[in-house]
Amino acid sequence: MNLYLRILSYIKPYLPRLLLAALCTALAACGNLYVPWIIRDVIDQVFSERDSHLLNLIALGIVAIFFARGIFFYGQNYLMSYVGERVVIDIRGAVYRKMQQLSTSFYDKNKLGTIMSYVTNDVSALQSAMVQNTIDMITEGCILIGSVGAMIYLDWKLTLFTFCTFPVVLLLMDVFGKKIRVAGYNIQECTADITSVLQETLSSARIIKSFVREEYEINRFERENMANFEANMKNAKLMAILTPVIEFVAALGVTAIIWFGGRSVIHGEITPGSLVAFLVYAVNISNPIKRLTRVIGSIQKALAAAQRVFYILDLEDGIKDKPDAIVLPPVQGAVEFQHVGFAYNENEPVLQDVSFKVEPGQVVALVGPSGAGKSTIANLLPRFYDVTSGNITIDGHNIEDVSVSSLRTQVGIVPQETTLFNGSVYDNILYGRLEATKEEVEMAAKAANAHDFILELPQGYDTSLGDRGVNISGGQRQRISIARAILKDPRILILDEATSALDTESERVVQEALDRLMVGRTSFVIAHRLSTIQNAHKIIVLDKGQISEIGTHQELMAKHGLYAHLHDIQFKTAQLQRG
Repeated sequence: MNLYLRILSYIKPYLPRLLLAALCTALAACGNLYVPWIIRDVIDQVFSERDSHLLNLIALGIVAIFFARGIFFYGQNYLMSYVGERVVIDIRGAVYRKMQQLSTSFYDKNKLGTIMSYVTNDVSALQSAMVQNTIDMITEGCILIGSVGAMIYLDWKLTLFTFCTFPVVLLLMDVFGKKIRVAGYNIQECTADITSVLQETLSSARIIKSFVREEYEINRFERENMANFEANMKNAKLMAILTPVIEFVAALGVTAIIWFGGRSVIHGEITPGSLVAFLVYAVNISNPIKRLTRVIGSIQKALAAAQRVFYILDLEDGIKDKPDAIVLPPVQGAVEFQHVGFAYNENEPVLQDVSFKVEPGQVVALVGPSGAGKSTIANLLPRFYDVTSGNITIDGHNIEDVSVSSLRTQVGIVPQETTLFNGSVYDNILYGRLEATKEEVEMAAKAANAHDFILELPQGYDTSLGDRGVNISGGQRQRISIARAILKDPRILILDEATSALDTESERVVQEALDRLMVGRTSFVIAHRLSTIQNAHKIIVLDKGQISEIGTHQELMAKHGLYAHLHDIQFKTAQLQRG
């Protein structure tokens, strides 16, 4: 009930339409309640007294009522659909906004397909609860209440006798409802798993084909598909048991009415027409109960999806502004790590007591073996994660004391895996600063050594890059990424192995663009090829989450430590490759 009420809280902006829809639904339901009354009058008055005038009035009344019922039926469906669709849009928007606000740790711990399922499958599952199920609940509820009222008016004793079956029906609905909700939750989980496998395999088509793993992936998908089938069949089994059981209990009630009511007619305590009308109302009760059990089953399934949706909405953002956070003013770029410690998982430290200082405009290289903590330092600076211990300051401002947006506005990142959007070249560069002019976009492209190849594309800057930029080469994608960073004009720059995946010629062109980008900015370079960082102002060598060495290239080579060892290994490897 709390979940359902929370869903309904999204209806508040559309309450007038909902109330009008509920009125239309109630009036449409009243048309069904009029029929048994007509049957009573036809049997007790028209047939027994041969009253043709009353028959004419009844016929006209039926036409008028069902004409009006059609209008109300249209109103209920249109208005409820409008409200339901708007609520679903609002909830989906709230989920998407929440996902944009969540820290990167959320995306590290959840599969992309599962995350997508929250926005697509789970929110869509709420739609039935908000539209058709709500219509059915109001309609059947009105018929149920109206039928009970008419039955009490016709014969209150017979009504009390009929209600003996109600406690059994309510108990069955409660027991089965809980089981259906659990089954519905499992269905949503299985659907999310299918979406996850689908996303992984479709985005990795080349890898799958290169390893000839088509059959393996088909079998993996079939396993998830079968799990989804089994979850749905469990839900279907519960629904298939619930409905006939409720119908059987209702049939027992109708049988009792016929027996007890028939005896009342024989003894003259009730007219035949009234008994027939009472029976029709009793059937009108059994039908709503039967339909309501189906509706409740569907709602329980939708509530399982709601649990998943509200789980996302209720998540605490790991990275958020302090109540008294200030806006970081334009910075010079002085960065200091003060005894920084960090762990992705508790009791598994990745950085330990890391301290260093960088002056404005300096180029700092981060090197070390895989897993040494280089990328972690790059992730801590723009607060993708918060430090476990210690502090990070920029121009003397603790980065946890300033707003996240003002911090990230002054930090630019060029990652190893370039992310481009399925839009034009122009839009992808403009992403760096949305208010930039066309001239500024082109200047950024020229500075990134990208302008010339862009003009050679079929539609120049208006050329669509396709999904993740598949229509251009890796080096071209990287240069567009650099142009985007140049347009942003950050004071602090992070280059995360930006050239490691490129061929020699592409690396040379991209490196020229990077050298131009780093001028006058505090730059952190995570280096794979040590030959690219020999001119860095400072090289920080990391090993097992701690700083092993700090110095220039010449100073570190003279120490014959870890840096010199790594450099010698790469130098010898390069010689062997050339040989």
